[in-house]
Amino acid sequence: MPLFPLQTVLFPDGPLPLRIFEPRYLDMISACMKESGYFGVVLAGEGAGEEGGGDFSASKIGTLANIVDWYQGSDGILGVTAHGNDRFELLNVSQQPDGLYIGEIEILEKEASQPLPEEFRGMAGLLNKIIDDLGLLYTDFEKHYGDATWVGYRFAEILPISLDEKQYCLEQSDPVARLTFLQPLLRTVRQETSQ
Repeated sequence: MPLFPLQTVLFPDGPLPLRIFEPRYLDMISACMKESGYFGVVLAGEGAGEEGGGDFSASKIGTLANIVDWYQGSDGILGVTAHGNDRFELLNVSQQPDGLYIGEIEILEKEASQPLPEEFRGMAGLLNKIIDDLGLLYTDFEKHYGDATWVGYRFAEILPISLDEKQYCLEQSDPVARLTFLQPLLRTVRQETSQ
């Protein structure tokens, strides 16, 4: 699987806007578009993805992505919107002569859909308002405000929390534990923004 190490965490069913300019990633995106293929997004360690660096120590869990939209910017840079799919475990990494990383991966089991517990209903209502305010980025994505996994992933991707906290949420396989982890962080962010 071609890998795209980034300083971001992609969650299942979430959007990922990208600006592509490096030749190795332009080739990867082109191949994915021709074959309706996937690429793996992994949280990069310091220096990975920059000038050919390949530190994959930050994470062994990533998310498959497929391209749902693209445009050519006025600056000539390719803009792409990708969609998060299955989570995977990164087993092994090699690098092609063009600098593209290829990973041997194992797809992780999907979290079973779980109704949102009552104590998190307020989070779903707030999320609905936030996503409406975010506009175009979420327009073409299905919304599941009654699903604990979906609500947790959306908060993990939009909250201004550290990459380590976002990665923890991706690696967490219990949707209620993820929401329990995020709830106090959400309160902290809301208190900071109201001051």
